[in-house]
Amino acid sequence: MKVIFLEDVKGKGKKGEVKEVPTGYAQNYLLKNNLAKEANKSSISALSAQKKAQAKHDAEVLAEAEKLKEFLAKEDTVVELKAKAGEDGRLFGSIPSKQIAEGLKKQYDLKLDKRKIELDNPIRTLGYTKVPVKLHTEVSGIIKVHVSEE
Repeated sequence: MKVIFLEDVKGKGKKGEVKEVPTGYAQNYLLKNNLAKEANKSSISALSAQKKAQAKHDAEVLAEAEKLKEFLAKEDTVVELKAKAGEDGRLFGSIPSKQIAEGLKKQYDLKLDKRKIELDNPIRTLGYTKVPVKLHTEVSGIIKVHVSEE
């Protein structure tokens, strides 16, 4: 019996796959537990339409990430942050990724998740710092951050 998997089933198939499985296994386990549905013409065409829609959505997300990368790469895109500092240019405290994300939101009205900012250690000195950002699985960018004294 041909079925379309609705969930991942260990050792049998992944979500969205169409596979031939034994009829008893399909009727008594997969269909009963809503792990799969029978593969007929209408369900297969619905699956292909769903895959096309997903591919289109993924392409749009990738294009959006590329556009954001280009915006961040511009010379005049610099996140300006102010912090209290000592005489030798070291900060009292530090600038974490959350503060960089908030500065980006305030200055450029760009909402970026703080978890996408790949800051190994918080910024602890005054001046310019280039911070890597993971915008998409295939797209990485760099945010320029300028920390000045308050």
